Amino acid sequence: MIIELQAGDRWQAIDELINHLVVAGHIAPENRKAITEAIKKRESSMSTGIGFGVAIPHASTDLVPEVVEIIGRSKQGIDFSALDRVPVRLVCLFLIPPGQFLKHVNTLANLAKMLHKSEFREALIASDETKLERFLKPVINENQHLLLPVLPNKQIESALQAAVRAVSPDADVSVVLVRPCPDPKFGDYQSNALMALAKTRKLNPRQLATDVLARLDVSAICEQVEIAGAGFLNFRLKNSVLEQALVSVARGEHLFFDRAAQPKTVVVDFSSPNVAKPMHVGHIRSTGIGDALQRTLRMLGHRVIADNHIGDWGTQFGKLLLGWKQILDRAALERDAIAELERLYKVINAECDADPARLEAAKSELVKLQAGDPENTAIWKEMIALSQKQFDEIYGRLGVKFDVALGESFYNPWLGEVVKDLLQRGIARESEGAVGVFSDGSLPPKEDVFLVNKDGEWVPDPALIRKSDGGFNYMTTDLATIDYRLKTWSPDEIVYVVDDRQSGHFKKLFITFARWQPDAVKQVKLVHVGFGKIMGEDGKPFKTRSGDTVKLDDLLAEAEERAFKIVTEKNVELPEAQRKEIARVIGLGAVKYADLLPNRQSDYVFSWDKMLALQGNTAPYLQYAYARIRSIFRKAEVDDVKAGVASFKLEAAEEFALAKHLLNFGLTLEAVAEELRPNFLCNYLFELAGKFTSFYENCPVLKAADEATRNSRLALCDLTARVLKQGLETLGIETVEQM
Repeated sequence: MIIELQAGDRWQAIDELINHLVVAGHIAPENRKAITEAIKKRESSMSTGIGFGVAIPHASTDLVPEVVEIIGRSKQGIDFSALDRVPVRLVCLFLIPPGQFLKHVNTLANLAKMLHKSEFREALIASDETKLERFLKPVINENQHLLLPVLPNKQIESALQAAVRAVSPDADVSVVLVRPCPDPKFGDYQSNALMALAKTRKLNPRQLATDVLARLDVSAICEQVEIAGAGFLNFRLKNSVLEQALVSVARGEHLFFDRAAQPKTVVVDFSSPNVAKPMHVGHIRSTGIGDALQRTLRMLGHRVIADNHIGDWGTQFGKLLLGWKQILDRAALERDAIAELERLYKVINAECDADPARLEAAKSELVKLQAGDPENTAIWKEMIALSQKQFDEIYGRLGVKFDVALGESFYNPWLGEVVKDLLQRGIARESEGAVGVFSDGSLPPKEDVFLVNKDGEWVPDPALIRKSDGGFNYMTTDLATIDYRLKTWSPDEIVYVVDDRQSGHFKKLFITFARWQPDAVKQVKLVHVGFGKIMGEDGKPFKTRSGDTVKLDDLLAEAEERAFKIVTEKNVELPEAQRKEIARVIGLGAVKYADLLPNRQSDYVFSWDKMLALQGNTAPYLQYAYARIRSIFRKAEVDDVKAGVASFKLEAAEEFALAKHLLNFGLTLEAVAEELRPNFLCNYLFELAGKFTSFYENCPVLKAADEATRNSRLALCDLTARVLKQGLETLGIETVEQM
């Protein structure tokens, strides 16, 4: 129902809307006063003016059997005491039966999101009732992606932020967050944000917490909120709210996570192998971490551009071209192109070290390539194609996909302009025939990446952008790459997943770009996601027995072979094809997970025995936990839990612990996206598997005391399996139904 409002203030508007609902028969006349008081009580504690000239007054009441809504439009605008003080022209009033708030609160949130769209608001205001009804349906259909689940922790957080705004209107509520309580005995969720807020305002934190608590209404979600310590707020969910959240997941409404309310555009630069070189064990780090991050960001609703910045240009191609023309073994090239290209480089490189004439010959080939010589360009392109074929085979094996693969050579046309512009702006200068970016003296020497201490003296350590021979380098290419990405995709963030040993390069890159394009850099966050080395069990960098670098393809093959032996020992009765498929999933998953589990900036020891173990924090353990749950359904002779689970019956402590941990899946994903650390998700899944084991050992499922308990526990098993599967998939790891 849509009506034209004559009201001059919010109280009159609420009266007017309620009166229309009474006349229309949606509210019994005798309930008019009580319902009006319920809405006004909520409104008096906090204005429902959400900004942009919109208000959404609402209340939960047992005086309506189902959701009642009405929309009022005001031509003159109404003062709703909203924070932005913009007169309200659209008032959307909702009445919700008790116990159904969780079910319908996402409708309120999504309506608010759509009303923040100017074209939607203007259409609502301008259309007559008949046109409006026709307009609403397509808009709602087009905005299905906005229909996001609103989880209890998000509702608490939203209410807390609103209460803080009511107490301190100018406060930055984006830092007012709610997180899982470290110790369950104090509650389910906790916020320590008020202490930091009090410190910046020189207030007593407990008094601020008391003032905020007086304006905080989470009674529909939580038991009594407690102030602890210096100003912590502890929240404990009502059991009914927890159970309702589980029901919404069981119905397929969400999987314990919200898509981002404000999606970002993020470029993730990862893997980046070099043409004519085999991918080695070190590439698993950048490839695995980058893939896990892009999967997480996509799942949360962000726009991601996965870019494989392939090394397809450089001085090495002069030697490769010389080798290709003089000593190429075509048969070997057809058998293993990368191995043959690697052989060419090693032979010619050794000759160049021993004979200056050979080095000059290689340089000559490089100059011809740089000048666009047709023959050398054709050979170079063939090298790239052969390399890309092998790269794609490994990526296919790992299940890794990219949106673009723009190699270094793609940016060659802009490199000269980059150097010219930096020189003209006075950011770069010539030195000994080269061009570099030097310290601007704005930082103390110890903090200045453009200075290095030699023999007790601080000397220049510039970022070179053109070598003395006129050639360009990584810094030049990377500057052009940022410029291209900003102009092409307008990203909010560019993430580089590269070895920590390159941290100095990225510090110089980010500072140089900020000096070059100060306005552009304000629009984008540049982040280096560094990682440590893979070590052997001898404490030295991981190598083959002969001391060579471990090739990634060989490593993955060995992982599958070792996993096949384990699977065969435990399941000799399974068909060989099935054992091989299980081994593939387990072997590849083990390697990926072992790499993702540690703090990414730490070195870690590569151990076949540990990563393939069925006990401990490993991929096989989590994959087995998933397969174990699926076996429960085979024993129960049901394919799946029905989507229409009406209710959950949580009684045992282990049930509550498992359910509450499931509820934190989304928070974990958000932490991974915020901190760019996939190990957070690894540890969450390991804890989830442990809580499920405790639940399964203490709470009979198939032999539960009654059917309601059995169905509830089966549904809890199903939700756990779904989160395990989704979590592992987010890490780029597959699951199997049987192990």
